[in-house]
Amino acid sequence: MGGRRGSRTQRKHFKQSRENVWKRPKTDSSSDPNNPNSHNQAWQPFATQNPSFDEYYKEQGIVSPEEWDAFMEMLRKPLPAAFRINSTSQFCEDIRSQLENDFMKSLQAEAIEGGDLEPIKPLPWYPDNLAWQSNFSRMQIRKNQTLERFHEFLKLETEIGNISRQEAVSMVPPLFLDVHPHHFVLDMCAAPGSKTFQLLEIIHHSAKGGTLPDAMVLANDLDVQRCNLLIHQTKRMCTANLIVTNHEGQHFPGCRSHKNISNGSEINKLEQSITQLLFDRVLCDVPCSGDGTLRKAPDIWRKWNGGMGNGLHCLQIHIAMRGLSLLKVGGRMVYSTCSMNPVENEAVVTEILRRCGGSVELVDVSSELPQLIRRPGLRKWKIRDKGVWLASYTDVRKFHINGIVPSMFPSGRNYVDPTDNNQKSENGEDVNTEDGVQPDDPISSANNLEEEVSDLPLERCMRIIPHDQNTGAFFIAVLHKVSHLPAIQDKSVSSQGNLSTRNDGLRENLLDQATGEINGLEGSSADGTDEKILEVASEADEKISEVASEADEKISEVALEADLVDGGPDGVTLETISSEAAQAPADKKIDSAKAGEKRKLQIQGKWRGVDPVLFFKDEAIINSIKTFYGIDESFPFSGHLVTRNSETNHVKRIYYVSKSVKDVLELNFRVGQQMKITSVGLKMFERQSSREGSSAPCSFRISSEGLPVILPYVTKQILYASPADFKHLLQYKTIKFADFVDAEFGQKAANLMLGCCVIVLGEGGKSLSDHIQADASTIAIGCWKGRASLSVMVAAIDCQELLERLSARMETEKGTLAQENHGELDEKQDISGENGTSLEEHNVEAQKIQDITE
Repeated sequence: MGGRRGSRTQRKHFKQSRENVWKRPKTDSSSDPNNPNSHNQAWQPFATQNPSFDEYYKEQGIVSPEEWDAFMEMLRKPLPAAFRINSTSQFCEDIRSQLENDFMKSLQAEAIEGGDLEPIKPLPWYPDNLAWQSNFSRMQIRKNQTLERFHEFLKLETEIGNISRQEAVSMVPPLFLDVHPHHFVLDMCAAPGSKTFQLLEIIHHSAKGGTLPDAMVLANDLDVQRCNLLIHQTKRMCTANLIVTNHEGQHFPGCRSHKNISNGSEINKLEQSITQLLFDRVLCDVPCSGDGTLRKAPDIWRKWNGGMGNGLHCLQIHIAMRGLSLLKVGGRMVYSTCSMNPVENEAVVTEILRRCGGSVELVDVSSELPQLIRRPGLRKWKIRDKGVWLASYTDVRKFHINGIVPSMFPSGRNYVDPTDNNQKSENGEDVNTEDGVQPDDPISSANNLEEEVSDLPLERCMRIIPHDQNTGAFFIAVLHKVSHLPAIQDKSVSSQGNLSTRNDGLRENLLDQATGEINGLEGSSADGTDEKILEVASEADEKISEVASEADEKISEVALEADLVDGGPDGVTLETISSEAAQAPADKKIDSAKAGEKRKLQIQGKWRGVDPVLFFKDEAIINSIKTFYGIDESFPFSGHLVTRNSETNHVKRIYYVSKSVKDVLELNFRVGQQMKITSVGLKMFERQSSREGSSAPCSFRISSEGLPVILPYVTKQILYASPADFKHLLQYKTIKFADFVDAEFGQKAANLMLGCCVIVLGEGGKSLSDHIQADASTIAIGCWKGRASLSVMVAAIDCQELLERLSARMETEKGTLAQENHGELDEKQDISGENGTSLEEHNVEAQKIQDITE
């Protein structure tokens, strides 16, 4: 969430170290009763009040004076726990049924009997009862058997990936993205990964059963450690449609491939491949001060001050603008924070709309998710810094306050005092009044504190307030890109950063417009005017290269002067500098040998500390896998396998990527690997390193994560098992062939080749000879066929969860069958007087049926 990122970002941008509240001083004075760190002092809970907080938000009018007490009372209460059911899980229906018919009803009954328990309940605004909320203390869990069972259930299903714990309001932004099965989605600040997981659920749930969706999610985060957390979270999803990258959001690479259109065949190539990495949907959940998470992180009460949001305002604008530049025309971006501060919310949205000049509009989503209680965005607010209230930018100059920029105010205007001829703007340039704005008197403005009011439709933004529905606080704005962005110059950064940002923005926006023109030309190629289109498109492409070269030239000079070649920012790559050197005039060219060395370094993808991403093309290994498992030819293998090891003989894992991810990887190679990829693809095959495994015909086994994807295409090394034998495999892990309940199955297993095999749970009346037709509902596990036994290759926790799910299903089926049998017995008992059949005989028959089901 944004709040967690906020503390990290503040440390970086404010250059302040975070106070360690747990560290005791070196001098041990635990016996001193006056020492706050004394052992004799009783534990004190976190303070849940801050006078600065009260003053700030009362003045901003976040809530009405009449509801202020209710607002504050809710902020001081612990936050209820919330979780989502993974809609793509095989056991989604089972889990939802267990929550509705077991836990919820049991807790409701205990609450009616006079207990102090609150029953769990689904969130009314989340579709299909897939999101739930519970509110129990640890003490209640320890004392109540039902709660303890529920707690263990949550832990197990969360670790497996069938359930994701996530704050309720954090689930809202992805729902407003309106993601479709074919969309490319960018999550700009993705860690810890709850929203990314949610986006992956949406694209997989909307895909056809048993097939990979055409959509793709690219999840990015600035912090490497948090990228690892993101990878761990999304790994439970088992998806081939995800790329995880490690970049600053405001400098996320554009990955634009400049291709000259020379003939008709080239048009077809352009239609078949991506030439620029643009996205249909962008989630921009930016770093923020995080005061919307006070109920979850009460230590924020102590640290909070009115200037926390001011230091993040410009960063949030830059990240949002970068997201819009990467968004396709017609696409949708959701901007969100877990902050209540209008400086981080409405002020950022206002500046975005102002800069985009009509190319982006706020979307009215008031009719979507009607049961979600939300409030409209504010149209007026003030700025507070160093204990001073500022109503307009005039007051900033009056009090000589640094760090406050015009975009923080509702109007965004830069007022000027005409009596000060030496007045400078924030970037050090002379101030003028060419925009026609008449300067105000700073003294009168400061005294009157007359508030500015925005003329933009900010009421279309959403504010979620804690006491409306017992949640945290959140801010959401939905933006629609209606046309290409205009060329924008940013004047709110330092001189060096200003040059880089301005030229980067200029390049991105000019290329954005030119790409749109080319797309329009390509779209009209069916009219029989191909030659003319090719000529115009070629000229347009040359113009793009010329503009890009001119803008990049300045950026490369800045990068070289700052000596950022080895470990420079993500926005200035070595490949970019090298290409600019080649395009520069003779008097400005960089040393050719040095440029060539940098280009070679970049093409190899030598991101520091990150393994390379390479397409796996060892035909001998691929053919051995295909032959051993009888992989059907319809399964797309070519170009879909990747590895992170350049030495084929040492490859331990082979990953599988979807068509959409494959296209993006190919584009990334064409542009010199501008993206720093930390994780990609679904682990499909793993090298078997044991002594017995090295003697198997195929040295790679199918991984548990990749099995559901490849299962419908496996025709060899695969068998049906009866429910009894399947259950025994999960229980005992290793079973000798002669010990299986079904002797025929044991014989078939013994006849398999040495190595990995797949065992499918047989259902209904299917016999072992039936042709296996797997789909999304098929339950299967990977096993190792040894010389004398069959061993399960599934983690212990997965075996435990699968056993519990199967046992629950069998109990349900047994109960259903028992009810049917009971009805039949009643019916037969009614007619027994007529035909002379005894009740005892019917009971014997029912017992036989029950024995069979067990």
